[in-house]
Amino acid sequence: MKRTILLLISMFLTVSVMQAQKPEVITKNKAGWHKIGDAKVDFKSDKDKFILIGKTKYKTLQLKVKDAPVHIESMQIEYEGDVKEEIALGSELKTGAESRKIELKYPDSEIRNVTFVYHTVNAGSSKAEIELWGYK
Repeated sequence: MKRTILLLISMFLTVSVMQAQKPEVITKNKAGWHKIGDAKVDFKSDKDKFILIGKTKYKTLQLKVKDAPVHIESMQIEYEGDVKEEIALGSELKTGAESRKIELKYPDSEIRNVTFVYHTVNAGSSKAEIELWGYK
């Protein structure tokens, strides 16, 4: 009985972690812009991590905003080998807007994940959605 309960708890935690991390599988290797992933932004300060699976090297990243304005505080890119790049954005993007194109310091390194700290600007009925795009 204890084994069954332990197994169920273990499975529940595994599924919860997989849901929270939102892994993005990149299958296209052509040059050009590719959508990496998207996330809904909470009304309070929020933090999301996009985990990239596959051989993913990008030269430039860009954010697109849908549904509501969002304030993006910062972004951290983690490359293979535990190399990290911190980017302070501190910008408010309106609905339908795009961030500046963010040139990466290590374009020849594979990206493991990208973490954002942000929040929806107006606590109205809509939550903002952000899309992360990468240029190969």
